[in-house]
Amino acid sequence: MYDELRRMSYDPEVLGRIGAVATYSALDAEELKGRGVEAHHVPLGFDALQAVVPQPVRGISLIGARYPSREAVLRRLAKADLDVVAFGRDWSRHPIDVIRTGSYATPGIPTRRELSRGEAYGAMRDSPATLNLHGDQDGFTMRTFEAPGVGAVEICDRPEVSGLYEVGNEVLAYSSEDELVELCRRAVRDPRWADGIRARGRARTLAEHTLAHRLRRLEQLWA
Repeated sequence: MYDELRRMSYDPEVLGRIGAVATYSALDAEELKGRGVEAHHVPLGFDALQAVVPQPVRGISLIGARYPSREAVLRRLAKADLDVVAFGRDWSRHPIDVIRTGSYATPGIPTRRELSRGEAYGAMRDSPATLNLHGDQDGFTMRTFEAPGVGAVEICDRPEVSGLYEVGNEVLAYSSEDELVELCRRAVRDPRWADGIRARGRARTLAEHTLAHRLRRLEQLWA
């Protein structure tokens, strides 16, 4: 299960009869175990087979849906004189995207259109840093693994990512907007430091967090 149980219509009784269940949510895994379900926490991962399409990006990037909380973060960074850019159909000011999404209000920051996955990988890698901002989720998104997997400087809004990566050495995480601003500024002004984050994050991802690793785990559960 790649989403929270509360957003799905699975009957717990059915889950208890089908055998081992894997979920990206550690909280759901514990809840299901408490109901007698054989549940296992299996995080999402990085598709290392996806070709990366170069996408030179000047600003701090964000690729994903447009939420008010994300919009506020990007505006805060822009107010701190940092270049930012958001990619996605909800952000885009292209007339076709505005019409099909109904997102008529401008976000007040630079935006670009939706990217293919290969292009998204390139935009993350080729920007000074890329943001991984979660919404109403307790599991870690694909972006958590994709960003370091392609060699990007990932800045995550959840310090508990330390359970997957070494924070400050392989990925970056923040607890306040002021801390986020300083991390972004350093990523821009200190490329040698940033390149170390990129290299170590990519190495950890390829060693432990690809979809192939997850598939091997599922094979063990469902053998």
